[in-house]
Amino acid sequence: MRLLRTLSGLALLLGLCSCSGEVPRPADDPGINESAADHSEFSLTRVTLALNWLPEAEHGGFYAALSKCYYSDVGLDVEILPGGPDSPVIQRVATGRVTFGISNADRIVLGRAQQAPVVGLMAPLQHSPRCIVVHKSSGIETFDQLKNVTLAMSDAPAFSHYLRKNVPLEGVKIVRSTGSLGQFLEDPKFAQQGYVFSEPIVAAEQGVKTRTLMVSELGFDPYSSVLMTSESLIEEDPELVRKFVEASILGWRDYLADPQPVHEQIQQANPEMPVAVMNAGFEKLKPLCLDGGGEFTGAMAPERWQTLVEQLEELELIESGQVKSADCYTLEYLKASH
Repeated sequence: MRLLRTLSGLALLLGLCSCSGEVPRPADDPGINESAADHSEFSLTRVTLALNWLPEAEHGGFYAALSKCYYSDVGLDVEILPGGPDSPVIQRVATGRVTFGISNADRIVLGRAQQAPVVGLMAPLQHSPRCIVVHKSSGIETFDQLKNVTLAMSDAPAFSHYLRKNVPLEGVKIVRSTGSLGQFLEDPKFAQQGYVFSEPIVAAEQGVKTRTLMVSELGFDPYSSVLMTSESLIEEDPELVRKFVEASILGWRDYLADPQPVHEQIQQANPEMPVAVMNAGFEKLKPLCLDGGGEFTGAMAPERWQTLVEQLEELELIESGQVKSADCYTLEYLKASH
């Protein structure tokens, strides 16, 4: 789990883009419906985007689209709602409380297994940033060498089940991850789950040298930070979905070309995320976002969704045949954007 940080009430207001001319609004304002609604004063359609975590670099393209007014240019008044630990993004999207959400592909599959009609639209991160962080002094360089350490790892994410099944973990004591790096920084025999552009960078800022073991190298590589919406919105307003996807892709391309202004913007929303950490982490993030030709497309491949469903079946996290991979995503709006 990424580092647990707290947001001030002011940061939750997210008054980061003046494109709509609106006064920033708190997410819990009882007079505000979270789902899309017409904002007739400015002829913009109200749209909410729920993040899966506190604002970080992995959300950079969406903040870029907001600040560059790509959303308002196509008639959308977008508010980005920060998430946090165990944020119920899938449920909020499925029930229409928010218009769009961000989640990883494995969570979308698990959500559909629980009758949540959510659909992936675009994948900013083509490869998973999930990693296990170890001290460089430990001498551990591969998963097979991950032995005789304490490993802070959550039980819920699918990757942890995959890791337990595919790595011997000899002499490894698994404890619940709290999101804090405190114990890791103090104990050379402590390992920590993380994202490659976050925890290792923070540790380096504290003078601790680390090595990262990428879970994707084990063969578990779900799309990450996937933009999703509900089946009902796709049926009722496909044009709104198209506009949001296309504007988001433009934002991601801008962000990957020039991240510094966006990192400063994200820090306004999450003051405890240093710009320096995001700048350093960007070097690890960017390659995860690009296709084989070095371009950003947000593309998704049917075979990777099918592989993911099969892996979750093998892990017995879903029943065989319970979820059809083709129901978990649509390529329609990616085709339109190209």
